[in-house]
Amino acid sequence: MPANAYAIMAEFETPAATLSAAYKVREAGFRNWDVFSPFPVHGMDQAMGLKNSKVGWFSFVGGCTGYTTGMLMIWFMNAIDYKIKIGGKPMFSPFSAFPPSYELTILFGSFGALLGMLFLNRLPRLHHPLLKNRRFALAPHDRFYVVIETSDAKYSENETRRMLESLGSRHIELVEE
Repeated sequence: MPANAYAIMAEFETPAATLSAAYKVREAGFRNWDVFSPFPVHGMDQAMGLKNSKVGWFSFVGGCTGYTTGMLMIWFMNAIDYKIKIGGKPMFSPFSAFPPSYELTILFGSFGALLGMLFLNRLPRLHHPLLKNRRFALAPHDRFYVVIETSDAKYSENETRRMLESLGSRHIELVEE
């Protein structure tokens, strides 16, 4: 294996063949691998053993932070920073503070979702080894690929190549860094 090898890439003919290969790769115990296709394949997340996204938790925490920030901001402005007694009304009322707090909930929740997605996807990534590969450039058009990274603990070039050949791959290639 070359010192700068990134992954082994296997090309498949159909979505069904790719789905079947994904099941087999997961059953073989690989952890650092991915599937690329020109369109979503129904059942692929189950075949890959993917769980629900954690982006919702980032959005939830952002929303709670926004709501709390809005309430504390209105309370601080009315009760401490700039006290104005008007007609015996209380210095702080959660009813009047709700609209700005609601807007901050939406704003911070959307920021939480965006930043959480970027964090979980390890973005921005300015370079990816697969983008240099000429065959991989066809992935958005009509090709299906299973890519197993060389950093995987179960990776062995000869055994992995044999397994991918047995799964019906029509082209297998080592992708360099």
